[in-house]
Amino acid sequence: MPGYTKRLGRELSDLKTNPAIGISVFQADDFRIWLIDIQVMDNNPLYVGKTFRLQFRFTQTYPIEAPEVQFIRSLGRDIPMHPHIYSNGHICLDVLGSGWSPIQTVGSVSMSIQSMLAGNDRNERPPDDARYVASAPISPKQTRFVYHDDNV
Repeated sequence: MPGYTKRLGRELSDLKTNPAIGISVFQADDFRIWLIDIQVMDNNPLYVGKTFRLQFRFTQTYPIEAPEVQFIRSLGRDIPMHPHIYSNGHICLDVLGSGWSPIQTVGSVSMSIQSMLAGNDRNERPPDDARYVASAPISPKQTRFVYHDDNV
């Protein structure tokens, strides 16, 4: 069994036995793609009562390299409004790119995104959303985001 599958097996077991509040595994049938549901657990009026779905894509280089993480639309799940989340689900967050460290886990990344949502009070997309989405690569990992606004 390759090292990354052992690591993901431990992470999956931990996510199922010790889930963080508002974070749950929706689907994790293999070690390639996982779907994680997250809810913002405070009374933020932008997200109260809503559940969002994250898709994690792993390669054999995990955890040395970050997984590909993005929000996806599905039945009852939309892309959250946020100044760092594009309408195609791509997320501008340093821990998914240059700020990645192999000590990060699916759970810690999910909590970072949950916290990012909880701290937001702006019901808007990034200013360049239309331009970015029109020419964005399929994988958000192919985008070189510039992390310049940590106010949200």
